[in-house]
Amino acid sequence: MGTPAETALPEQTQKIILQLARDALRVAAERGHLPSITLNDLPSVLQQTGASFVTLKKNDDLRGCIGALEAKLPLAEDIRQHTVAAALYDYRFPVVEANEVEDISIEVSILTEPKQLAYKDPEELLRLLRPLVDGVIITDGTRRATFLPQVWERIPSPSLFLAMLCEKASLPPNAWETQDLQVFIYQVETIHEEPKSEENKNP
Repeated sequence: MGTPAETALPEQTQKIILQLARDALRVAAERGHLPSITLNDLPSVLQQTGASFVTLKKNDDLRGCIGALEAKLPLAEDIRQHTVAAALYDYRFPVVEANEVEDISIEVSILTEPKQLAYKDPEELLRLLRPLVDGVIITDGTRRATFLPQVWERIPSPSLFLAMLCEKASLPPNAWETQDLQVFIYQVETIHEEPKSEENKNP
C-alpha cells in the first residue's frame, strides 16, 4: 500500500472499512465475540497485513483510541480488533456501553511503515518534522510513545509536540533535547464517519 500522498483508497473500500469498524463497535459494546469474516470476499488491500489506529469520538470528544505501529494482521482484522480495544481497553475511559454506540463516530487511520529519522541535534529534529503530515514515534529503551499526525491539530508547535510525546512515554518533557532518542515517522490515510451531531442535522 502506498503512502497517503500517493494513493487514496477507493470510496467503496473506505465504506467497507467503516462498516467493519462499526460492526465491531456494536459487538464490543454488547460484550460479544467478533464473528469470523471471509477475507477473500474483501478488497485485496484489506487482505494484506496492515497497521491501523481506531479513534472513537462522542460529541467531538475523544472516547477511545488504540492501534498498532507494526503490521502483523490482515488489515481488516487489525481494524476490527483495534475497534474493540478502543471501545473496551483504553484505560483513559470507561468501557463503551450499548446505549452509546449510535452517538459515537469512528475514525480509522491506516499507517505506512515507520521509518527512522536521522538527525544530528534537537534543532535539526525540529526542522525535519512535518506538522499535520508526520506521525511520530519516540523510543528510549523499553519506553515508547506515538502521536498520530492528527495530534498536530491540537499541538501545532513541534517543540511542544515532542515535549508532550516524551511525557506520554514517561520521560522528562525535555528528553528530546537532552537524550539520544530514536525517532521514527510515518504517515496515515484516514477514513472517518461524519460527526453524529452533523449527521443528525442532515439525515
